[in-house]
Amino acid sequence: MSDLRSEAEVWDAKDELAAKRAEFVLDDTVYLDGNSLGALPANVPGRVADVIARQWGELRIRSWGESGWWTAPERIGDRVAPLVGAAPGQIVVGDSTSVNVFKALVGAVRLARGEGGDRPDGGDRHSDGGRDEIIVDATTFPTDGYIAQSAARLTGCRLIPLAPAEVPAALGPRTAAVLLNHADYRTGRLHDLPGLTAAAHAAGALAVWDLCHTAGALPVGLDEHGVDLAVGCTYKYLNGGPGSPAYLYVREEHQERFDSPLPGWNAHAEPFGMRPDFEPAQGAVRGRVGTPDILSMLALEAALDVWDGVSVDAVRAKSLALTDFFLRCVETYVPPGLVESLTPAAHAERGSQVALRCADAGDVMKRLIDQGVVGDFRAPDVLRFGFTPLYVSFADAERAARVLARTLAV
Repeated sequence: MSDLRSEAEVWDAKDELAAKRAEFVLDDTVYLDGNSLGALPANVPGRVADVIARQWGELRIRSWGESGWWTAPERIGDRVAPLVGAAPGQIVVGDSTSVNVFKALVGAVRLARGEGGDRPDGGDRHSDGGRDEIIVDATTFPTDGYIAQSAARLTGCRLIPLAPAEVPAALGPRTAAVLLNHADYRTGRLHDLPGLTAAAHAAGALAVWDLCHTAGALPVGLDEHGVDLAVGCTYKYLNGGPGSPAYLYVREEHQERFDSPLPGWNAHAEPFGMRPDFEPAQGAVRGRVGTPDILSMLALEAALDVWDGVSVDAVRAKSLALTDFFLRCVETYVPPGLVESLTPAAHAERGSQVALRCADAGDVMKRLIDQGVVGDFRAPDVLRFGFTPLYVSFADAERAARVLARTLAV
């Protein structure tokens, strides 16, 4: 047995999260694609079966009240909250990440301009129409860029795409909002959420963060760092299932004036009053739009049970140890010159994935999957390996590097 395989056994023997692996449906595959779709928590099928057979099949319409369907978006939001460092009452679950980015970004511009409030007409109070620029992460996942373009058109703003490191120098009195990804989806590079948020505030702008590639993998600290609005998906490190609903965070101090561009009936102060005029609900509820997707919503709620008793700090410590170990295994097993790591060496700049550049990356990933190591490929030449600390072991990391070396040698 190699020294690294022996070392992996030692790491796994002392892993305080090791028991969590049994709470997922897994097989002999080394699954390193949880940064795209998390593994299935073992309790979800039974819970969903109950939702379908009893809540829907027997209780039917009564389940909106008796089974808590109506309050699910806020209830589940409060379960997501501690995983991203937020107090209760600031997160609502529902809609897709794209829809929530749109709500958050347009809402941020309106807040920065002093618009909105509880008046039915959303009339201006202390309006600052001079804030007519939106800064967007130029390296962002494409949908955020598309949404930002639409939000800029709707609000009459000029869109300025910049790399995160360039943002502080570009901030000024015309900046309304900044939309940034907490981690780069290609490389896993972690951006400076506290520093960039503070820089936006110093310029009088609002900070909107996309947490899709960090929530559930590391501490975020939304409340601690003064983030204004944030969005994220739940099907990656939160293991909510394919297409599971996303979430919207609206900082408590902004909720009274948060003016959603999608004021659906679920966000009304009296949703069953069926009034023709819109009066926004109080609190994070005004971030809702239409009828929630109950089947996916309650599957997510069940999936979040795996987080009971789990410290996000412990998850972060294991994530860093896993990615360090995998990179060391790759360096040891793979001959020089065949791969290049795009993953930051500094822990402060690393998310929970390893990105390797190599020739014919798409074909290499197909061959890895054929051999039981599942990651994914991003054009033109990046292999991505996501490390979900709740179920990925050090033995998985060593095996993946060993299979990668064998694959590249062919």
